[in-house]
Parts: sequence; C-alpha cells; structure tokens
Amino acid sequence: MRNPAKVRVAVLFGGRSAEHEISLLSARFVVEALDRDRFEPVLIGIDKSGRWLLQEEALLLGAARDPRLARLNEARPEIALDAHPGPAGEATLTVPGGARSPIDVVFPVLHGPTGEDGCVQGLLELAGVPYVGSGVLGSAVGMDKDVMKRLLREAEIPIVPHVTLRRAAWDRDRGACIEQIAALSAPGSAGFGSIFVKPANLGSSVGVRRVKARSEIEAAVEHAFEFDLKIVCEQGVEGVREIECAVLGDDDPIASVPGEIVVGHADGFYSYAAKYIDADGATIRIPADLSPAEANAVQLVALRAFRALEASGMARVDLFLSPDRALYVNEINTIPGFTAISMYPKLWEASGIPARELIERLIGLALDRGARKARLRTSA
Repeated sequence: MRNPAKVRVAVLFGGRSAEHEISLLSARFVVEALDRDRFEPVLIGIDKSGRWLLQEEALLLGAARDPRLARLNEARPEIALDAHPGPAGEATLTVPGGARSPIDVVFPVLHGPTGEDGCVQGLLELAGVPYVGSGVLGSAVGMDKDVMKRLLREAEIPIVPHVTLRRAAWDRDRGACIEQIAALSAPGSAGFGSIFVKPANLGSSVGVRRVKARSEIEAAVEHAFEFDLKIVCEQGVEGVREIECAVLGDDDPIASVPGEIVVGHADGFYSYAAKYIDADGATIRIPADLSPAEANAVQLVALRAFRALEASGMARVDLFLSPDRALYVNEINTIPGFTAISMYPKLWEASGIPARELIERLIGLALDRGARKARLRTSA
C-alpha cells in the first residue's frame, strides 16, 4: 500500500549497455542515501535483453561492490511504465497481475547507450513523469563524444585535437584512417606521442585504449568498434592532470570544488580496471591541489560546458590540466557514477552537500522542472 505522505521514487538501473554492472553499484548508493521518512523507492532493474524487472531492495543492497559480481535477479516479475499519463496526469507502472501503481518521479541511474543517451528520457517524457537529470537533447549530446566536442568547439570551450571515425570508413580504407589517426601524435614529442581511442557512445572507460606506437592503432580501433559504430581518437597531452568538477542545478547551476584523479595503474590512464577493479589503481584528491585562480577557472569552464551542452539536474565535467596550465574539457557525464568510489557524490560531500541531501536536491530539481513543464500550453 502506498504511503501518500511520501514521494514515490522509481529508481531505474541496469540497462542494455556494457556499463550495466556499474549501474547496479550506482543504484545501490542512491537507494542507500534515500531518506525513508520522505521517499518510498520502487526498484526497477533493466536486464541486458531490455526487460524491466521489479527488484528486491535486500538483494541490491547486499550485492558485491565488485562490478564483475553485480547481478540482477532475473527471476523477478516484469513491470512496465505506461507510455502516457493517466486521466489526472499521473504516471503509472503496470505491475504483475495488470494492476497500476502510481509513481511521482524517476531517478535513472543508467550509464551508457539506451539509458544515458536520451532513449529512456524520451520514454519518460511520453509518460509525463518527472525525472532526475538531463532531458532528451542534453542526454543525447552528452553521450555522443563526437557531437559533444562539436558543440564545445562552437562555444569556444577548449578541447584537445581529435578525429572521429565511422565503421564504414574504416572498412573501406583502413590505411587512410590509420594515417589520419597517426597524425594526432603530438608534434615535438620524443618518438610517438600517445593517442586515446574511444567508442563515441560509452563511458566508464569501456573500450578505451591508449596507443603508444603506430603499430598499436589498428588493434585499438578494432577494439573500440566492438562497442560502437563510431569512435573518437584524441591526442594525448604529456604530463596532463585529470581534474573533475561536479555541477548541480538547472537554470542557475552551481559547481563543486574540483577534484583530481591520480592514476597509479599499469594502464597509465584512468581505465576501467583502474576505476573499478584495482583497489590501488587510482588516488582521488579532493580538493585538487590547485591555486584559487585555477580552481575558479575549472568551475567556470565546467559551468560553461554544462550550459553549452544543454545539461540539467546533474553532471560531472572532466577536464585536463596541462603542464603549461591550459585547461581542456575532456567530456561531460550527464548520469555520473554514484558508486562508493565515484567522484560526483564525493565532490559534493567535500563541498558541503552530503549524500542524503544531494539525492534530495536532485529529486527536488526533477519535481520542480516537471511542475514547470506541466504548466506549459499544449494548444495555440
């Protein structure tokens, strides 16, 4: 039986993506942080075939913190979100037996394609339910590293040199593609400057390889194309520092104190293994060791990127700080990780907003935006 005094929050996690397991760990953090005096969670796991399954809280909270061991209970009953609002404008779930159960807001904790790229956000728009995070457009451009970089360049926000490559072009003339990628090797570096090869539409460093020799390009490209039909190849910056800044809000967003990722893993960059597998793969420094002027510059650039990319609610902006103190935006993450080691909640905690308050603010932003949209006219 629903408690009318509580906001009913559908936490949506899993998904049909290579980041499925990380999503489960993020959902665990969000559910743990919910104030049960104010919120009633409904846990919905999406399996890799796309089924929406009602999940048990005990199983989620008891899951291993190692993503390789995280699993949904695929024996649980299926559940569906009605693709249109009810008679009173309410959003409802169809539960086992055909009954309908109302929800007030959705908290998508989905990483990667079909969850973070605007697909689920479009469904939530059709259903008329408020949801946490960026809308369809902001989610789509935030997921696609190629389009993201085009918009950042248009907004005159600095980015590193890169090329975008599609599968069809690679299959047609891989020799020409290799020449184009090799040209990214930083001029003036000793030997071959490093290049990063990435799927255009994934996060958590899935499918990313660092190329340190021309002979490694082909294998790195083939690996990235296993995850996406479009890839982005970026020039590496020697001696770069990885700085991250969290953003919170809609029309008047705020930025957290910056943090820094110091990588100690053998991969030499913030790889999937360095993030989630190797306990000593990286060290997080919060706040980052920056001068006040540098920290302010990071925050201003993060806010500019947030606005330029039509983000809303939340985002983590990842930046590079070069040895000559130049700042470059690497990417934006519109559904940042919420695992126990994730930077987004850690940055806000260091900025004076602990996990419970952060989750409350995000839900409040979603409800407020939903209410404002509901007041818009739908006829001329």
